[in-house]
Amino acid sequence: MYAVIETGGKQYRVSPGDHILVEKLPGEAGDSIVFDRVLLVVDDGEVHIGRPVVEGARVEGTLMRQTRGRKVIVFKFRPKQRYRRKKGHRQYYTEVRVERITMPEATATDTEEEG
Repeated sequence: MYAVIETGGKQYRVSPGDHILVEKLPGEAGDSIVFDRVLLVVDDGEVHIGRPVVEGARVEGTLMRQTRGRKVIVFKFRPKQRYRRKKGHRQYYTEVRVERITMPEATATDTEEEG
């Protein structure tokens, strides 16, 4: 089983047990996190595609740690002008361990609409 979630303006393919780095989320290590913007769920060959999200689907995880990425150097240079600017940037990230992917139970109205 896997799902595609959206958080921080990016999309991630996740399965239970995965560790992912996402844009910084509020919370401390050990806190529970729920992602409700689930765009796609695949379960035993059965595909649920959201329009734009799968209704009732949730991805639950545990916040492992708050961290920062590698330093990115931004260097501006203009030849013959004596212009040089050097700047560094380290992005904040949150490491999340995916615990489970849940789907809502099918109701009688859902099966009638499909058939």
